[in-house]
Amino acid sequence: MRYPENELTQLLKDVSSGVENSQAELYEVVYKNLRILASRQMQSERSNHTLQATALVHETYIRLIDWQNVTWQNRAHFFSVAAEVMRKVLVDHARKRNAQKRGSGQTISLDEKLLVAAEGDGGREIDLLKLEEALLTMESMDKRQAKLVELRFFGGLSVKETAFALKISESTVKREWQIAKLWFQNQLDRNE
Repeated sequence: MRYPENELTQLLKDVSSGVENSQAELYEVVYKNLRILASRQMQSERSNHTLQATALVHETYIRLIDWQNVTWQNRAHFFSVAAEVMRKVLVDHARKRNAQKRGSGQTISLDEKLLVAAEGDGGREIDLLKLEEALLTMESMDKRQAKLVELRFFGGLSVKETAFALKISESTVKREWQIAKLWFQNQLDRNE
């Protein structure tokens, strides 16, 4: 996500406007960034996951290129939507896997990214569909905080990038991230 903000924003606007060759150029620019996000996300997945980071990027990009229905505002808007799409791809994959293999849920490793780690705690595995259910519950209570979790956890965005995407201060992101982590830990502890 190191492409200059104003240049990527202009490229996204060109794509939305149908400027010739802009879609191919956008793919080249954002592919590397989507690959980084997917790699970060796949690090949390179980080691024998059947979906690889490259496939996650491709599926995410395919879902993102419905250019006729999207007017990209800027880089933050694009990567915010990309984080949401990646989350949905992973959840859809987990649902399909569960449908094929009843009783064996797909798990994701939760570590310091989402849980307040106890000293010496290396994280734990949680069913991805339970995580999705908890995120939807949070969304019904506080949409912005749920979006913050989606951007930080599923999108791998930094505090600064999340603040920019949500148009809030970095200190607000840090504070709400801590609150969200505590809330998720409480939710997941209750569901075990």
